[in-house]
Amino acid sequence: MRGSCYSEHNWRPARKFFMAENSQHQKHITQVILKVASRCNLNCSYCYVYNMADSTWRGRPALMPDDVFEAAITRTLQQCSATGQDRILIAFHGGEPCLIGSERFDFWCGRARALLGDVVKVNLAMQTNGTLLDSRWIDLLRKHRVSVGISMDGPKEIHDAVRRDHRQQGSYDQVERGLRLLQESEIPYGVGCVIPLGADPLTVHRHFLRLGCKQVTYLMPHFTHDTIGPIHQRFGPTPCADFLIPIFDHWWFEGTMDFQINNLKDVARVIMGGQSHSEAIGNGPPRYVFIEADGEMEGLDNLRACGDGLARIKLNVRTSNFFDLLRTETMHSQAIFEGMPLCPTCCNCREGKTCAGGHLSHRYSVASGFNNPSVWCADLLKLFTHVRERMHVSLEETEQFRNIRLARDATRHDIQPVYVF
Repeated sequence: MRGSCYSEHNWRPARKFFMAENSQHQKHITQVILKVASRCNLNCSYCYVYNMADSTWRGRPALMPDDVFEAAITRTLQQCSATGQDRILIAFHGGEPCLIGSERFDFWCGRARALLGDVVKVNLAMQTNGTLLDSRWIDLLRKHRVSVGISMDGPKEIHDAVRRDHRQQGSYDQVERGLRLLQESEIPYGVGCVIPLGADPLTVHRHFLRLGCKQVTYLMPHFTHDTIGPIHQRFGPTPCADFLIPIFDHWWFEGTMDFQINNLKDVARVIMGGQSHSEAIGNGPPRYVFIEADGEMEGLDNLRACGDGLARIKLNVRTSNFFDLLRTETMHSQAIFEGMPLCPTCCNCREGKTCAGGHLSHRYSVASGFNNPSVWCADLLKLFTHVRERMHVSLEETEQFRNIRLARDATRHDIQPVYVF
């Protein structure tokens, strides 16, 4: 089927292949992430797309053309028809997706629902820096029932130190304005905050509480074993854990479940034997595909932090379908659909089945590839140890809970996907 076009007769062999496996082990995509803009109006200092090891964005069109979007949605329809899956997430990503303009966004959202809606439940999402949101965008997000991920790194002085535009002007005021618009319109949203190493954690956390946010994810910054040295020299051996533990304690003793901290909830979930809902821990198969502005498919977008071109699969949605991802000779097929093998250190670790190596991109080194523990290994172990003590859950209890969950999942058909947002 490599290079096949969109005709229905090409779907039937794929249906037999996918349906032959037990449903909870089906190897299919659950999230299609459209990099509709390969450029951004901000120039964040830590951005893995523009300011780390990769330069492939330079050779791509600034905006996704209509024919690439159409091919991506048709490929999605092809897969959903073959697998019989009941839902799919279509996410608008970048760069900054608002650069495509509100009219094109309106048309594309309508087109996606029109093509897919009779076959599968379509959930739409957008990941944005928030600076370009206005009343027109808010109307469209509400019209098409689009949930939003918005990036903010804390109070103005912290945020503006790293999230600046191309004139080196801070973006906080525009982001707060966009966030307020989302709140006023009751559009579902969550905040992604890259951990500002060295900052006071409760100052950052209380800032989000004062803003009225209901869902925050604190993200460990992207570094590899080749780049982490100066960070540890400056901030000490466990700066992420030192940031997250006071926030967890504040949430544990003073917070409620009305305020969700997704990454810390995920830690608690796997300690209780559950399945991780993110790629940051658990080593679960993310089952997503990124579609670049030129149509090129990528499985693990954040591997741009590791090396130039390392995220590339060399398949294009114009000429290849999602089933071809299973046949690629790169590491991406295994990473997308199975999860990558853990290094010996992680296999022998007491949290080897919970943390499970952390984020894949954080395991990389030029010398050993991904056969390493996370650069944040000490942080993760310190964090898991602390959360276990607060929850009074032993390693043995986690194993018991996990076995119960696995036995239950063996009879279920709605296994939780791993979310990138």
